Amino acid sequence: MTLELTARDQSMLDGEQGPSAAAAMKILVAFSNAVGARGLLDITGAHIDGCLYHGKAGLDFVERLVEGGGRVQVPTTLNVGSFDLIHPGMVKMPAAEEVPARRLMKAHLELGCQATFTCAPYQTRFRPAFGQQVAWGESNAIVFANSVIGARTNRYGDFIDLCCAMTGRAPAWGLHLSENRRGRILFELDIAEPRDSLFVGVGLIVGQASGDRIPVISGLPRPRDEDQLKALGAAAATTGAVALFHAVGITPEANTPDEAFHGRAPEETIRISQADIDHALSRLSGVADGTPLAAVSLGTPHFSHEEWMRLLPMLREAAPGRGIPIYVNTGRATLTRLQEEGALTGMEAFGLIPVADTCTYVTSILERLDGVVMTNSGKWAHYAPGNIGVTVAFAEMVDCIRSAAAGQVMRGAS
Repeated sequence: MTLELTARDQSMLDGEQGPSAAAAMKILVAFSNAVGARGLLDITGAHIDGCLYHGKAGLDFVERLVEGGGRVQVPTTLNVGSFDLIHPGMVKMPAAEEVPARRLMKAHLELGCQATFTCAPYQTRFRPAFGQQVAWGESNAIVFANSVIGARTNRYGDFIDLCCAMTGRAPAWGLHLSENRRGRILFELDIAEPRDSLFVGVGLIVGQASGDRIPVISGLPRPRDEDQLKALGAAAATTGAVALFHAVGITPEANTPDEAFHGRAPEETIRISQADIDHALSRLSGVADGTPLAAVSLGTPHFSHEEWMRLLPMLREAAPGRGIPIYVNTGRATLTRLQEEGALTGMEAFGLIPVADTCTYVTSILERLDGVVMTNSGKWAHYAPGNIGVTVAFAEMVDCIRSAAAGQVMRGAS
């Protein structure tokens, strides 16, 4: 199959729009040929997952594009980096690593990317609309864009997402095409109570069982807000390769089961009981109630304004003040809004520590790694033990805050 290029694509490939655009198009063409795309399509935006420093190769790639005078062609947001640039000194890193890590974040800005540094670009003014074609990296962002918004993106990894942004094009392949967005496996729920942990548990199960098939979920309680769907998608993308899920009667491409499956029958049906949910969640916690607590970490994916509005009254009511830090990872746009509203005034007395631009499970922010850290995030609970070596206790947000006030793990308090 030959990849069809437009005259503008060919012009870019031939170097007529500069060496950086040519390099990006060359990589994009090779990738498109590898996945069997017939052509390229225009995108309205991109989200880049390459700001987190993993070594010299990533920095060299971006700096080469900068040196070639490269600029992104569409509005392009940036995922978290290795630093909280708003709160200097929070991240503890040797200077030999800090210099290139900071440089990597800066180099993306020199390409014309937006200084969002958030894993939740859908919470910014650059949120795409239903049906828009985008090229996003970052697993939770991808599944949210496809599922909750109904925008269209594949799971783009480091470098490919940036090549799409540099050219304004993406391969016409995968989830960009309507025929590939059909549900294939059905999950049936019979659980009425829409607690936050339910959505996390469903996501964990769906991710693990779906493989490369698009899941359809029926019987999911109507969510309180899109943050519960965010938690479901993040968990599904953590335990599996889910880039799109359909929730019947809830997500925009699944008004009915027939619409979600494009008129076909599911290949497999799996029932999810409360016992299944409890089992999936129990695997996130190997910690008994009453265990001394070292810290709380919330906001993976980044806390939305709505989540902050639920958290702050909990802090005032529980009044934690035992020296147990409550880290909340959030986007800088959300943090700026909260500061302008005066919402965080006095909250440090309760141990609140806002973290922007990065996340506590990908870099060294937590002061103590020798104790238990509580979280309401399935993604954080899944990755933190391997990434930073902590022991995790998963719970509802209200239990996390009450535990911080008590100084020990307490669940089922709500």
